[in-house]
Amino acid sequence: MGVDLQQLKKGGLLKQVQKEFFSLRLHIVGGQLTFNQLQMIAQVSKDFGNGEIHLTARQGVEIPFIKLQDFETIKNKLAQVGLEPGACGPRVRTVTACQGCKICPNGLIETKEFSKKIDEKFFGRDLKCKFKISISGCLNNCLKAEENDLGIKGCMEPEWLQANCIFCGLCEAICPVDAIKINYENRDVIFNPQKCIKCGRCVTSCSSDAWKGREGYLLLFGGRNGNVITRGKQVVPVIYKEEKVLSVIEHTLKFIADYGNNEERFADILQRVGNSQLQKYLKEVLESE
Repeated sequence: MGVDLQQLKKGGLLKQVQKEFFSLRLHIVGGQLTFNQLQMIAQVSKDFGNGEIHLTARQGVEIPFIKLQDFETIKNKLAQVGLEPGACGPRVRTVTACQGCKICPNGLIETKEFSKKIDEKFFGRDLKCKFKISISGCLNNCLKAEENDLGIKGCMEPEWLQANCIFCGLCEAICPVDAIKINYENRDVIFNPQKCIKCGRCVTSCSSDAWKGREGYLLLFGGRNGNVITRGKQVVPVIYKEEKVLSVIEHTLKFIADYGNNEERFADILQRVGNSQLQKYLKEVLESE
């Protein structure tokens, strides 16, 4: 009886060069693993593989040299510690994320729980193409938002509070785009919002609370890596609520269903129909909510 490789791939089993062997991709959300999960992965690799584990470029784990007849047993063992196979092919892939503001001093938004929310809502959904989502907690962009079909970066909208300012000059010195100039003679700060990239450094570095900030989500659409590299672009304004980001993702997937062809990557759809069409589409559906 033949083996449906596409169906196996959908369930996280990837055919190897070596006949009769597969690599098992695991569903690891945001790169987060517990001690018990790591132990189980190691045990499965030892008992059913060749003792090796591969860490993928998207925070995933693959166990090579798995035999198909052991797959159900392995799934049951992984389920004991809350693990399951990943997904491949034309569907929403596992969400990747950095440590976010709960751990990283540079983080502007929470990423661990948010990546779980996104993953629970969209992971494994069948599409006309693969669809990758990443979350970077700040503009340092450790998760390379522009290289994903939909990349999310944490950002911050700054506001200067004159009454608190001691005019130390730190905000001017730390701004990476020269959006802040201090007039020491008039004891004033000249802030250029057009230059500001919303990195939040002025807010997080100010010791006198002269800058306050509003955390937000900067979304980039249509990025991809591989043979043809495309950088994702911002087509909607900064969003300030998680629920609105989830809505944008939902409508982006509907956009692909409406405008895409089978196996046509999101970047190619946008190149064919235009970023402006996506912008119009999202504006209409979001304003109607």
